[in-house]
Amino acid sequence: MSEMVEQLRNIAFVAHGGAGKTSLAEVMLYNAGVINRLGRVEDGNTVMDFEPEELKRSMSLSSGFHQYNWKQQIVSIIDTPGDQNFFSDTRSCMQAADGVVVIIDAVDGLKVQTEMAWDFANELALPCVIFINKLDRERSDFFRTFKDATDTFEPKPIILQLPIGSESEFNGVVDLISMKAYIYDTEGKSKEVDIPSDMQEMVESEREALVENIAEADDELLERYLEGETLSDDDIESALRKGILSRAFAPVLCGSATKNIGINLVSDFIVNCMPSPLDRGPKIGTDPSGENEIKCYPDPDAPFSAFVFKTVADPYAGRLSIFRIVSGSLGSDGTFYNVNKESKERFNQLLMITGKEQKPIKGAGPGAIVAVAKLKDTTTGATLCSESNKVKFKCVEPLPTLISFSIESKSKGNEDKVFISLSKLLEEDTALKLTRNSETKEILLSGRGQVHIEATIEKLKRKFNVEVLLNIPKVPYKETIKKKVRVQGKHKKQSGGHGQFGDCWIQIEPMQRSKGFEFVDAIVGGAIPKNYIPAV
Repeated sequence: MSEMVEQLRNIAFVAHGGAGKTSLAEVMLYNAGVINRLGRVEDGNTVMDFEPEELKRSMSLSSGFHQYNWKQQIVSIIDTPGDQNFFSDTRSCMQAADGVVVIIDAVDGLKVQTEMAWDFANELALPCVIFINKLDRERSDFFRTFKDATDTFEPKPIILQLPIGSESEFNGVVDLISMKAYIYDTEGKSKEVDIPSDMQEMVESEREALVENIAEADDELLERYLEGETLSDDDIESALRKGILSRAFAPVLCGSATKNIGINLVSDFIVNCMPSPLDRGPKIGTDPSGENEIKCYPDPDAPFSAFVFKTVADPYAGRLSIFRIVSGSLGSDGTFYNVNKESKERFNQLLMITGKEQKPIKGAGPGAIVAVAKLKDTTTGATLCSESNKVKFKCVEPLPTLISFSIESKSKGNEDKVFISLSKLLEEDTALKLTRNSETKEILLSGRGQVHIEATIEKLKRKFNVEVLLNIPKVPYKETIKKKVRVQGKHKKQSGGHGQFGDCWIQIEPMQRSKGFEFVDAIVGGAIPKNYIPAV
């Protein structure tokens, strides 16, 4: 089982929307033989984007999961959303990764969500590799994009590959480690060729810069390099992996996902250089009280521990909890302990997520990203473990909401169903909030943006057949006293019995802000009976 852990690569794809994350995942699965037809985001037929709300907008709204085998290694892809409306999901799912591929559009360059994802990868201390995509497009520029990355990112990016040709003439890459060139046909098949003569000088210069950058991550290798010793490819590859794992630098690869140029080399790089769960080492947790630190190692024979980083609400299958196993192993069914709710949870079938499908599996060990359905108490952020070896992991907090709408049911008398259905979607999307304004009596749905709210309402109708209206929330206006006022009230009663007459003045004036309320009884001589004063 430990060999399986060493062969596993959990990789998150992150970028601004439209950079090509889903296209990259699609072509990798195609090259590995997992799918036999190459889908396109524009055509709405990729394996990673399948929800109607995603197909309508031609973008990922929720993280997708899939696996493929490559050179006796298992690559587990997490394809995250690139739109700020859904970045909370990206952050949550990045917790489950051991490494990150940061995709940059060679035409549009760096955008804000790419920078935010990079910063969060740094926060999680995740090794990163940069893939400069769309080099076949008009106005694409490899070196301009690389300069933007070096000006923005830390640890520093270093060039590992160079493109052959540009824009419509782009047809291959040069690997600066092996010093080999590869060109690709229209089917994405590669062929080794000589390095183009007009690139020789640039290749030699970039190779020298690469070796120097890599050597700086290994003191012994740097000393040998400075003494003039020629470093072997094995030396360079070993130091390269060491530098990636220590986050001394971020290698830069290049290609075109839609043209399948350079993608096989990206898969090679992932299995050869990106970390396994063993490379990442233990995950730090605490005991349930939070006082004592506990290290959980990726050992299949250790006590079981895992953290839930995503929940999917299904009207038929119920709540689907997706989690990463940190230590220990699970069988196809069994029981574990939910530390957050202090309750036992029973599951009947362990599942592997592959696009929109959920495949039953016989078991899983450390590093595996798996799912189970219909846990009664477990939600996103929960820690699952052995009851005899309790541990609690800290999970990423959802981002704050930025916009609110008041909601009302389209059908009268359907309010309870609306609330129950929305509550299920809130379990799925922790960036949503459902509140009641005590002053206006409105139900408010809050999220990261208008697209976020609109997609939620569409999903509510599709999954639970519940329709609601979105309205602009009422402003809870408040009144106060602005100036000094005296008012008079008179009471007369002369019909039957003793006559009655009353004359009362009330004076109202503003106080200093935050001074509260003050009542002064200025009546003298008992002109008004005391039992009437409290009513005033």
